[in-house]
Amino acid sequence: MGYLFLFLALVAGGIKGYCGKKTSGAIILSSDSMVMNVLRMFLCIVIGFFLVLIEGNAHAFSIDSAFLWITLLSGLSLALSLVSWLLSVKSGAYMMVEIFMLVGVSVTVVLCRAFFNESVSLRQTFGMFLLFIAVYIMCTYNTSIKKKMNFTSLILLILCGVSNGICDFSQKLFVKNCPGDSIAVFNLYTYLFAGVVLFFASLIFRRFEKNNGENLTNPFDIIKNIWIYVLIMAVCLFSYSFFKTKSAEYLDAILLYPLSQGFAMINSLFLSSVFFKEKINLRCLVGIVLSFVALLFITFESF
Repeated sequence: MGYLFLFLALVAGGIKGYCGKKTSGAIILSSDSMVMNVLRMFLCIVIGFFLVLIEGNAHAFSIDSAFLWITLLSGLSLALSLVSWLLSVKSGAYMMVEIFMLVGVSVTVVLCRAFFNESVSLRQTFGMFLLFIAVYIMCTYNTSIKKKMNFTSLILLILCGVSNGICDFSQKLFVKNCPGDSIAVFNLYTYLFAGVVLFFASLIFRRFEKNNGENLTNPFDIIKNIWIYVLIMAVCLFSYSFFKTKSAEYLDAILLYPLSQGFAMINSLFLSSVFFKEKINLRCLVGIVLSFVALLFITFESF
């Protein structure tokens, strides 16, 4: 069942990635990214609320402190991941963002090893090392098709990978510490916290950009041309998180998250080449192949 849920999550993630790249062209300022993500969170909250009603969960709002802190961590890391992902995609190669998301898996694996004593073998450690080599190769690929990466772009990519890794770890925290609790409720609170953070962040960013003389865009003007993509992204984001959390009930972190992000990266290679016309050169292919080999090392002992 774990692999079935993972497959469903990957399908949702692929559609979400395509729509995310399509909306990135409408993002001019950092506050624009915030506004779009606030809308996504609101839509995810609505989806989660109705799903909880369908489940007939009368105790959805009666949560303990452990559940509260886990969903708060999940919401905060999700908010940071969403914004850094969109800004990174806008300023760099699509595949470059995905490779850093893959490296973020190491954050999840290390945390799960520390907190839950999930075993990590020497072979799997070597596989994680290969991922870092793949990142270096992909960095040179990014430079070959885009302008040289600056410090801000690098920080955004690192934030994207680390925050995504922590968000994945929060799923394991929920599964381990809240057995039997509703995943729909977990997602509902995650998006509620993320939405609140993004809403206030958008106000701060817009005030800062206004003081710097930026030409602010009306939020409705940002959304009106991309609303269908935003709606699809919201549905897919909720589905992706829901099914991956379900998969976390069956699979260890060292197997689930490298597989999840690895196949997502392969899907991204297809999207970047076919839909977004990013040149796939030999360096990129070497980075992708090396990443795939690393995944084999990571998952070999788990089969």
